[in-house]
Amino acid sequence: MSKEEQFVNLIHENQGLIYKIATIYAKEKAEQDDLYQEIVYQTWKSFDHFKKASKPSTWLYRVGMNTAITHLNKSKKQLNTLPFDQVTIQFSESIDSEKEEKIQLLYAQIRKLNLLDRGIIFLFLEEKTYEEIAEISGISVSNVGTRMSRIRQKLKSEMNPKSTTDGTR
Repeated sequence: MSKEEQFVNLIHENQGLIYKIATIYAKEKAEQDDLYQEIVYQTWKSFDHFKKASKPSTWLYRVGMNTAITHLNKSKKQLNTLPFDQVTIQFSESIDSEKEEKIQLLYAQIRKLNLLDRGIIFLFLEEKTYEEIAEISGISVSNVGTRMSRIRQKLKSEMNPKSTTDGTR
């Protein structure tokens, strides 16, 4: 199989992963599309350096998240002036509006996290182990655990502000 065929297969098998990274790190649909393309481009540029020491998806997470963070840092000034649009995520028609609203609220709260914490919670939601998150993000497993605890607490308080003020759950 040629290099190009291997690359196309990798992208095809992981297009959902790339889309999710773009959705977590970009606010508007056009920006998500641009970020998706940038991740694919950066993956192609570094494809020759993939040593297959880790799973292809682990490597792709790292390339995708690094690309997203770099992309955001380059356009940080512009991002601060853009109005916040609601998250557009493709869900099946069967999801009720209340559940969709909660999911949109969760994504909005995740976007308020710093870039590293955004990536950590994204990987956690992708059901990655702390060890895999550590490998992808380049931090220690214990640091992942500490950050996850803080992220959960922050998201819980933001999603349910009543529970932090009156002591109820």
